[in-house]
Amino acid sequence: MMKPITLIQNLAVILLVALALLLVAARLPIPGNYKVFTVISGSMEPALKIGSMIVSAPAKDYQIGDIVTFGEISDTKVPATHRIHDIKIVDGALVYITKGDANKTPDGREVPQSEVFGKVLFSVPYLGYVLNFVRQPLGFSLIIVLPASLIVLSELVKIWRQARLNGSAKKNNDAEEKQKQNGNES
Repeated sequence: MMKPITLIQNLAVILLVALALLLVAARLPIPGNYKVFTVISGSMEPALKIGSMIVSAPAKDYQIGDIVTFGEISDTKVPATHRIHDIKIVDGALVYITKGDANKTPDGREVPQSEVFGKVLFSVPYLGYVLNFVRQPLGFSLIIVLPASLIVLSELVKIWRQARLNGSAKKNNDAEEKQKQNGNES
């Protein structure tokens, strides 16, 4: 049976690796053009709770009722995630009228198809809070420093235990040698 400390260390490492992979998935392009976002407002509640992590991917076409993520990504702008309320064709191009489920009226601007990142495939409640934390310098540092510290601590404990075993073995060998010498002198 695994010792409780080892089990806790293993679970902590697995959790931190999962968080690191989530962070990488949120930052780097994923094959299939999947994108990871965090819900930061209540406009889509109850379908999408504040703090949920959502995964969006482009679709061939979008229908009324689909939840889509659209807009710009920059230091000052974040994309929105709303439900398609209506679809129009303006100057030969598709334009979506979106509306948050919790909003009484549709959004004030029409969304060209070129601004749509994709359709929401799934969401995980509250995981967005964790994702946002690990995107911050402190969170990112913990993702690196904490596992590294656990590994170093684990190795130091192994070295210390081995040194104690070697010290005990040396004492036993010294005692045996002394007994042999005392036995030979008689």
